[in-house]
Amino acid sequence: MKTPHILIVDDEPNIVMSLEFLMRKNGFQVGIARNGTEALAAIAHTHYDLVLLDVMMPDVDGYQVCQQLRQHPEQAGTKVIFLSAKSRDADVKRGYEVGADLYIPKPFSTRQLMEKVRELLGVAA
Repeated sequence: MKTPHILIVDDEPNIVMSLEFLMRKNGFQVGIARNGTEALAAIAHTHYDLVLLDVMMPDVDGYQVCQQLRQHPEQAGTKVIFLSAKSRDADVKRGYEVGADLYIPKPFSTRQLMEKVRELLGVAA
């Protein structure tokens, strides 16, 4: 089986760095987008198995990125996990409405995140 490819989308450099380290350490290929525009460009050129997506970004927000991803038939199997400080019920509900597979509020446990990533990708620990 090929190594799953994960796209990390967040405008906070420290979060990107720690998520990239965590995902690479666990054997995944990693792509990085620092905002919604970069995420949409990356998704248009590369197939990702999973996208870790922040909601609040300066240009195109995570909800819009997820909506557009869901409109690409060739990306239909791509899993989306929102990682967001926006944790009100309405925010979480909107995340699922635009097509998220999972919505995890920040701060989150990296152990729990890895469990969920493996679960969604069907990869053993």
